[in-house]
Amino acid sequence: MLPLGVLPLGVLLLGASPIASLELDIVNLRSAKGVLQICLTARPESFPDCKDDPRAVSRTVKATAPRVQFEGLTPGNYAAAIIHDENGNKKLDTLMGIPREGFGFSRNPVIRFGPPKFDAARFPVDGAANPQQVKMRYLL
Repeated sequence: MLPLGVLPLGVLLLGASPIASLELDIVNLRSAKGVLQICLTARPESFPDCKDDPRAVSRTVKATAPRVQFEGLTPGNYAAAIIHDENGNKKLDTLMGIPREGFGFSRNPVIRFGPPKFDAARFPVDGAANPQQVKMRYLL
């Protein structure tokens, strides 16, 4: 018999939410200068900037480390947006509305005018490791 207050691990995990992990591999960077600003969200209305999503994951990592691991995610559909902030000013620099710095989105959708919709960048995250490759684009 177990002492009072000690439960087997299986019983403790019964009510736990499943967790998942994700690896983003960011490729085609034109330089290792600056940082990568990453937004990962499961809410279509919060894509691509993660605004108003308390569960969104926003990270800033050095451009010299373009492989990023996310742990403890709730399984579901996510979309990622990445900016290569080469000068480190914490924003996407533009010239007459055209990005001067790199950008990329999960699933590498075709870019027309403005960012893609959530559905174009959406991918599933489940209990298994989910590698996603994001190709950076530069217009100027």
